[in-house]
Amino acid sequence: MAEMILENGTPAQKQKAEAYIRIAGQMRGQRQQLAELSRPLSPDAGERLRKVFDAQNRSELPGTLVRSEGDGPTGDEAVDEAYVGSGATHDLYANIFGRNSIDNQGMAIKSTVHFMEGYDNAFWNGEQMVYGDGDEDLPEEDRLFNRFTVAIDIIAHELTHGVTQYEANLVYRNQPGALNESFSDVLGSMVKQRFNDQKTDEADWLIGEGLFTSNVNAMGIRSMKAPGTAYDDPMLGRDPQPGHMDNYVDTTADNGGVHINSGIPNRAFYQLALELGGYSWEKAGLIWYRTLCEELDQTADFQAAADATYRVAGNLFGSGSSEQEAVYKGWQAVGIVPAGGNRRGCRGLISSAWRSIFGGRNT
Repeated sequence: MAEMILENGTPAQKQKAEAYIRIAGQMRGQRQQLAELSRPLSPDAGERLRKVFDAQNRSELPGTLVRSEGDGPTGDEAVDEAYVGSGATHDLYANIFGRNSIDNQGMAIKSTVHFMEGYDNAFWNGEQMVYGDGDEDLPEEDRLFNRFTVAIDIIAHELTHGVTQYEANLVYRNQPGALNESFSDVLGSMVKQRFNDQKTDEADWLIGEGLFTSNVNAMGIRSMKAPGTAYDDPMLGRDPQPGHMDNYVDTTADNGGVHINSGIPNRAFYQLALELGGYSWEKAGLIWYRTLCEELDQTADFQAAADATYRVAGNLFGSGSSEQEAVYKGWQAVGIVPAGGNRRGCRGLISSAWRSIFGGRNT
């Protein structure tokens, strides 16, 4: 997307796209370095602790603390959206999956808003969330992006990069990188659906709805239901995501297509969730979360993910169960056939409520 802006944008838009590409590269390097370090026990273990900072359009992090856990709204939309979105993300992980914050050890969830002047991105830097204000610094007719706290699934998506960092730590390139992005979309969509109390057949399955301004012909930045249909715009081009392995994009751009080919596992999850019905986090989400935490290594590709989710479904719901069959159908719909296999063992935790309902093991 940034590459298309560099090609088709105004001088001001091109300058912002260059800044996005430069900082995104720095962020990925820092995130990888932090992921390789050991995890100290957080002093905030057992608590939900949100802290929102204001960078005041500078690049120094974290900035000035403006809202802490339990504080009321500030009236600053970005501050309050970051606070609510991080809380909704924490609550999905805690109340549904029994996870103790992003690192599973109770770390404080820190967010910085108003990062730089008109910065067009949001990211997890390995330690905290950072949000730009979009194109508020440009004339209205040139604005492509709204503030990056406007979409709760974007907040949850980026925080889930933190969860992945502490679990499978999927290498951010090619298929492992596309899985990294897909897990963030899957969990981000779950947070949005839970926040809106939507069942699978009620959700729009869009990622980043509202992130683009009305100047862009777009529904969102990605569609899990129909990859390749989220946007079609003269400036940004057409959504390049495939929804099937037949259309897999072999590229060196975008770290080997991590944001492009993630459409394939995204659609597999959508098919599974729709087949199972109800709320996406009840069964489909549990399978995906357990797989991320317990079954994948850093270099897992799509086939490994398909095999692992099929195996986890069998462990949770029984071999040959309708849930396991739904996982098979989901991957089959995108051109991947899961293979069976033996479970490798457990590292993660799920809530006692889910264990009692679904018979999962905690070892």
